[in-house]
Amino acid sequence: MKAPSTDMRLRKNTWLVPLLCLLAGGTLLGLSTNLAKFAGEVQLPAAALLFWSITGAALVLLVASVWRGNTPPINARTLEYYSVSAFAGVAGANLIFFSATPHVGAGFVALIITLPPLLTYVGALAFRVERFQIVRAVGVASALAGAVVLAARKLSAPDVELFWLLLTLIGPVLLAIGNLYRTMRWPEGVSADALAPGMLMAAAAMLLAVGFLPGFSLAVPMDRSLPLILIAVQTFLFAGQFLLLFLLQKTGGPVLLSLLGSVGALVGVPVAIFLQGEAPPESLLLGAVLIGAGIALLSLGKTRGKQRP
Repeated sequence: MKAPSTDMRLRKNTWLVPLLCLLAGGTLLGLSTNLAKFAGEVQLPAAALLFWSITGAALVLLVASVWRGNTPPINARTLEYYSVSAFAGVAGANLIFFSATPHVGAGFVALIITLPPLLTYVGALAFRVERFQIVRAVGVASALAGAVVLAARKLSAPDVELFWLLLTLIGPVLLAIGNLYRTMRWPEGVSADALAPGMLMAAAAMLLAVGFLPGFSLAVPMDRSLPLILIAVQTFLFAGQFLLLFLLQKTGGPVLLSLLGSVGALVGVPVAIFLQGEAPPESLLLGAVLIGAGIALLSLGKTRGKQRP
């Protein structure tokens, strides 16, 4: 009788691991966003911060995976996986957001980053990755509303350039595609800690190529140590963030994973207030409550789904 009871307890607790991955990954994302903002204030180009920190994170995760005897596999299947995941979830989306911010405003970018949960959920239903559950649908809507509430106060760019506006809208689509792709095309028998460095190495190669295009620079100011310190800190933030991303992808699925941006906003706003001196938005409490409710409902819906025979 003890074995069934133990199995039942394990099934009931399957929500805990993805929830912890979501909260930890979102925290690192929120810190990373603030660090990127600070880097702009010290004249460290966004493309340079992105390239060197992702390259560093790839090396950190690669060394860790080799040390565990779990080297990222190299074959046609995994190379496809690394490339598509890197473009949709790392290089493409981040380059769009970094490049568009000066033209459409940080407020607009913050707002549309809240769209991936909704797009991912619709895609998951369309591709039958998930079955419709009213609890999870309400959870996605709640978290989306909370993130929109947090971002809406930042919409302060009246004269938006149409080209950059349309280009920015591609970012959430890429993130949602990446969320779904990583679940649907996960190479059989390959662990998360082997896939993460492979994806980051592919992203670093793409960003290196982008560095040769007009308007982008990978140069790091060497006349002071602060830019190098920021890159080092961002490296470890990215390493933890993307490892947790794959763990969350495996244990929680694409929809729960898509809430990383909402949790990141929930963490990043207080950090910006207390460490960067930004004025707190009036909607902070309401946004936090809505996002928290959304996470709880998504976790509850996933647990119920797993308990069904």
